[in-house]
Amino acid sequence: MKKKKYLIILASIALLSILYFAFKDSLMPSDSSVNVTTAVVKKGKIVNSISATGTIEPVTQVQVGTQVSGILTKLYVDYNSIVKKGDVIAELDRSNLLIDLSSKQSSLNSAKSEYEYELQNYTREKTLFEKNLIAKSEYDIALYNYEKAQNNYDLAHYNLTKSQTNLGYATIYSPIDGVVLSKDVEEGQTVASSLNTPTLFTIAADLTDMRVIADVDEAEIGGVEVGQKVIFAVDAYLDLQFEGVVTQVRQLGIVTSNVVTYEVVISAHNPELKLKPGLTANVTIYTMDEMCETVVPAKALSFDPRLVLEPNEVIVNEMPRKAPKVWVKSGDVYKSVGVTLGRSSRTFTEVSGIDAGTTIVVDVESDAVNAPMAGKIPEQEKSPFALGGPKGGRRP
Repeated sequence: MKKKKYLIILASIALLSILYFAFKDSLMPSDSSVNVTTAVVKKGKIVNSISATGTIEPVTQVQVGTQVSGILTKLYVDYNSIVKKGDVIAELDRSNLLIDLSSKQSSLNSAKSEYEYELQNYTREKTLFEKNLIAKSEYDIALYNYEKAQNNYDLAHYNLTKSQTNLGYATIYSPIDGVVLSKDVEEGQTVASSLNTPTLFTIAADLTDMRVIADVDEAEIGGVEVGQKVIFAVDAYLDLQFEGVVTQVRQLGIVTSNVVTYEVVISAHNPELKLKPGLTANVTIYTMDEMCETVVPAKALSFDPRLVLEPNEVIVNEMPRKAPKVWVKSGDVYKSVGVTLGRSSRTFTEVSGIDAGTTIVVDVESDAVNAPMAGKIPEQEKSPFALGGPKGGRRP
């Protein structure tokens, strides 16, 4: 029984082997078509760009505060109010400031009287001392009292001037022509002046002239320069693109979560007032945008015909593998042409050493599954039933 089973297995293996060798030629793909992708050396642009995000803000923006404490008795502006430089935009209660002014005026009057008295006394004592009618100690006392009164009089003048200035601060004026972006107080609110001046209003000078503050990664900031073209978009207008120019590259790096970025200032003209302060901008900075006389696809510089060479094709004028070159195909012959590389982008590279109008090979694609690589001999075909099984994977 076992012998019969063993004979059946051997017969099955033999039958499968016969069928494999009989039909393998029809099962294995024949030489397939080869698709050659070419390009013409021609004049073209080399364009490089980097992406970043930023925030839109006015070029000139002023925070208006108060230098004295008090109660806001009147507000003359609100959000989006148009103001001119010198316009009154708010007033503080003046009661305490007027009391302080009166006190300083009284102090000045008193200091003036004291000063005039000591001046007369000093003048008299000086005359007597010059005639040797009084001792020098008496003269020195008169001089001391006179100088002290004079200093007190000057101090009273200073305090009165300061009080008058503070009274003037009770009326708050717009420092620039512009638009009120924010109002942080209401009538009746008490504001206290301290080391940090409280902000009452934020005024933007001109909303038709905006800017974008973009954060550029440290790995890309080296290519950014003043004057480069910028295209940006905002989520509020997905169908629009806005143009700008790099106006400043700030030197201070900003570290956020161990990521270093640099601020790049971009002009943003806003004649239709569509760009609003605070909008997020998706920025594209063109670090290179130049016309070159001869450019080729970057992929053509990495093409190697030896990886796709057919048995009836040959290579002439073969250059060292690492030398920059492009390939020209004429019939079944590949010829390498040495070039000098220039500026480059992700898709195109400037070259010299080859004439414009020359057709070069960019890539070759073949559907052949078992086409051998150039310079290699196909391995001996093996039966799938031989010891060790077939080789895995496809040969290029």
